[in-house]
Amino acid sequence: MTQPSESMTRNVLIWMCVLIAANQLAFSANTPILAQYAESFGVSMTAIGFTFAIYGLARLLLNIPAGNTADRFGRKEALAIGGALSALSAVGCAIAPTYELFLAARFLGGAGAAFVLTGGQIVLADIALPHNRGRLMSIYQGVFLATAGLGAIPGGWLADHYGIASPFWASAIFCALVTVVALMFVPETREMGRAKTGSHSHQPATSFLQQLRILSRNEGLMLIGLIGLMAAFGRTGGVFNIIPLMAENDLHLTSTQIGFGLGMISIVSLVFVMPSGVLVDKLGRKPVLVPATLLSGAGFLLFMFASDYRSFLLACFIWSCAGGFAGGAPAAYAADMAPAGMNAAAMGLYRALMDVGYVAGPLALGFMGDTWSVDFALLVTATLIIGTAILFAIRAPESKPVTRVI
Repeated sequence: MTQPSESMTRNVLIWMCVLIAANQLAFSANTPILAQYAESFGVSMTAIGFTFAIYGLARLLLNIPAGNTADRFGRKEALAIGGALSALSAVGCAIAPTYELFLAARFLGGAGAAFVLTGGQIVLADIALPHNRGRLMSIYQGVFLATAGLGAIPGGWLADHYGIASPFWASAIFCALVTVVALMFVPETREMGRAKTGSHSHQPATSFLQQLRILSRNEGLMLIGLIGLMAAFGRTGGVFNIIPLMAENDLHLTSTQIGFGLGMISIVSLVFVMPSGVLVDKLGRKPVLVPATLLSGAGFLLFMFASDYRSFLLACFIWSCAGGFAGGAPAAYAADMAPAGMNAAAMGLYRALMDVGYVAGPLALGFMGDTWSVDFALLVTATLIIGTAILFAIRAPESKPVTRVI
């Protein structure tokens, strides 16, 4: 097979955007109510954080197996498995009679997310070339970001009008759609990725485990994994966990108001992702990644000082600008770091590093909120994110030579 043509690339990208939109609408429908739903079982803030952490733990444990599945059996199969597991998880959350069963359903959802998110980034790495990687990743990330928060608006409305479990049923429908799209419409890209490296064999020259060992010594990949780790730490521990509780308990906002603030994050992010993709391809990855990460840290400082609905929305706006400006730069950088024939291993390892933050964030910030205060937890988050940005600026190599975008 030759390198993917422009029309083939566009076709894959369109269907992957449809698939990730359905997946993220399912995910974000629950964000306004997930902490409150866990709280309804009568548990502490630390235990509430564990409902997020166990989701991340499943992703952490299964990102690399998901990458191996995509490499051995195909990208479509990995995506379809993820959608099916996520649908079962949503139903399990909706009907869970105890906190323990709710946790089990959340673990299953994290497993599904590992297959969908890792598989999706492998597909993008397969079809993208260095000169257009930033733009393709940013289009995909733009859809990801838009729908990752957009579902919070109807999710909050459903919870207010039909009960706190109703967003889970909506999620189950969207997750089932992910499996349908994966099996029926997404083209298989495994051979496209191999064609770019000149490899036509059905097995990589080295085993998947050997690839991981090689990649673990790649400083650039480890550092972009740290950027992703801190982004997940703040997003799941802060924006999805303690910030909604703070908004409800301290600012006295409704689920609809919280959902609107989180949904606005997606809308604002969408404005920035396309310009970001052009800048990433034109200027390089670091000139976008470093300022965006610094801005994310500033967003958490603003959440710490929020005192009413307006200041809450302002903090949402600044944090969303950071996510939109970063766009697809982290994934593009990670794909740049992948040696020939190692897309699946590189993206699986990158996702696994990110999900260390997904596990640690809710537990650490929930513990800080219980032991000290929410403001202290947000200050720690901002400090860690800003410190990571500085470290990346000093140590990480630029992964793409500066080129002129036509």
